[in-house]
Amino acid sequence: MMNPNSVTGTISLTVLPQANGQYICQMSTDLSDCPTSDIRCYGQTKEHTIAIALEQLADRYRQLAEERQDRDWDAVERTQSGEPIVKHYHVILHYERIAEAASKFDAMHDTILGNTVVENAKITLVEIGADLPIEPLTQSEILSSRTKENETVLSSIEAGM
Repeated sequence: MMNPNSVTGTISLTVLPQANGQYICQMSTDLSDCPTSDIRCYGQTKEHTIAIALEQLADRYRQLAEERQDRDWDAVERTQSGEPIVKHYHVILHYERIAEAASKFDAMHDTILGNTVVENAKITLVEIGADLPIEPLTQSEILSSRTKENETVLSSIEAGM
């Protein structure tokens, strides 16, 4: 019995070199909740191309996460005494630009000095629980989570028998 809140699927990448020395990436996914099944993009190197494709997929999921929460931007929940309830938000800031500069340092420095990063960035806000760990999970934490989920499914099956 599959948990309806789970997502299982495959993300497949194919990266091909082009005659001009650049690369093209074709990414496909069969994830049931994925906003799109195919992404195609170009990059300077294999790694750059993969990073662009994954970022496009991540951008679509960030939008989906924010949309599904359907929060009113101006709404403030209050306690019975009228005090505002403080909530926690995962603020994701994504900014990309093409910089013309003499060096990598100059490109970074010009971006920082331009002070348009926040103004021109895509900003996603997802309301989260105060105890949600945002840091990447370790392999042992992932395995522990899967074991607990499997135990819950088995308990549900046994309870139904």
